[in-house]
Amino acid sequence: MFRSLIFVPGNSTRFVDKAKTLAADIICFDLEDSVPANEKSVARKTITYAISRRQEYGKPVYVRINSPESGLVQADLKAAVHKGVDGIVVPKVNDAQEIVKIKKQVAALEKSRKTGKIALMPSIETARGVVNAYQIAGTDDRINALVFGVFDFLYDMRLDYDENDQAGYAYARTKVPVDARAAGVRAIDAIWQKIDDVEGLVRDATAARRLGYSGKSIIHPSQIEPVHRVFLPNKNEIEWAKQVVQALGGAMEKGSGRGAVRLEGRMIDAVHYKQAKAILDAAQD
Repeated sequence: MFRSLIFVPGNSTRFVDKAKTLAADIICFDLEDSVPANEKSVARKTITYAISRRQEYGKPVYVRINSPESGLVQADLKAAVHKGVDGIVVPKVNDAQEIVKIKKQVAALEKSRKTGKIALMPSIETARGVVNAYQIAGTDDRINALVFGVFDFLYDMRLDYDENDQAGYAYARTKVPVDARAAGVRAIDAIWQKIDDVEGLVRDATAARRLGYSGKSIIHPSQIEPVHRVFLPNKNEIEWAKQVVQALGGAMEKGSGRGAVRLEGRMIDAVHYKQAKAILDAAQD
C-alpha cells in the first residue's frame, strides 16, 4: 500500500524508535530535509542501527537520502543499503541519468552485502524533474512510485506557497501522477505542513486522490488515520486485488502453481500478491 509515507528524522533516536509502532504504510527514515548538516553522520549511524533491527518494524522501511546534487549520496547509500531496507527515496531528481547512477551504486552495494533487491522512489521537486517525470518513472524496474514535493518545486520556480491558491503548482501536481501511471508506477502526493489542521489535510488529500495519487507524504503520526480514510481502496483497486489473489493464491499460500503469471498484459508475482492482500485488508477496515 502507498496511502501514507511518513518521514522520520534520522537524527532522532526517539522518533526512529517510535516508528516501530506507527501504522503508516511506509516508514521513511530521513537523511535530508529534517536533518541539519552537522548531524548527517549521526543520522546515518542511527539509521544503520535501526535497519539492523528491521524485524522490530512492522511496515516497509525506506530511507530518504540527500539529493543527487548534494555530494552526499555515496555516504548515505553506504548507511542505508543493508539487509532489511525495502527502498530508497531519492529527492530532487532532475532527470533519468541521476537515477541510473544511483541505481548502479545501489546494485553494487546489494551485491557486496548480499541484500535483496531494493526499490527506488524518485521525488519530483524541480522544474526539470516535472518536465522529465515520465522518463524518470520508467528508468528502471526498481522504481515503484514517484513522490511530488511541492515546497521545493515552488522554491525552484521562485514562487510562494499559498494553500488557497494552487495556480503556482497545479500543472506540476497534475502531471506527476499522469506520468507515473503512464510508466506503470504509483504517485505519492506532497506533505501537508499544518499538523493541527486535520480538515485542511483531508481536503488536500481528497484533491490528491482525485488527481490520481495513491497516497500522501506525511510528517506526523496524527496524519496517518485521516489520510488512510481518504485513500481507502476504490472498486477498481479491489477488483484488481481479487484477480491477483485468485491468480497467485495457490503459488503463494500452498506452494503450488506458477510464481509469476500474466494479468492484463503485465507480469505479476509475489510483490503484487502482497500488495493485493494489503488492498483487500484495507478495504475491510
